[in-house]
Amino acid sequence: MAFYELRQYHIRRGKMDEWLKFMEGTVIPFQVSKGMVICGSFRHETDSSVYIWMRRFNTEKERERLYKAVYESDHWKNEISPKVGKLIDREKIQVQRIVPTKKSTVQ
Repeated sequence: MAFYELRQYHIRRGKMDEWLKFMEGTVIPFQVSKGMVICGSFRHETDSSVYIWMRRFNTEKERERLYKAVYESDHWKNEISPKVGKLIDREKIQVQRIVPTKKSTVQ
């Protein structure tokens, strides 16, 4: 059964609009080009420092392969990662692995 990563980031003060432009224009397209399945991208309704997104993986082996393809690539290391660090507080990243229930529409 597929599982999901629910990822929550703390965006630096006043950087949400810049983060959304970078995430939706650069990060997500790059990850999708490597095979990641991005299921959703959200900003908190009232807290301008909270960004949440979700990715789906069919197996742990697939997740490991995709992580390697994305995070070990020269493009990620040299171009994307340095910009990410300027926009989010990496120490506050929260990642939860979640599995849909039998009645969930996202199986």
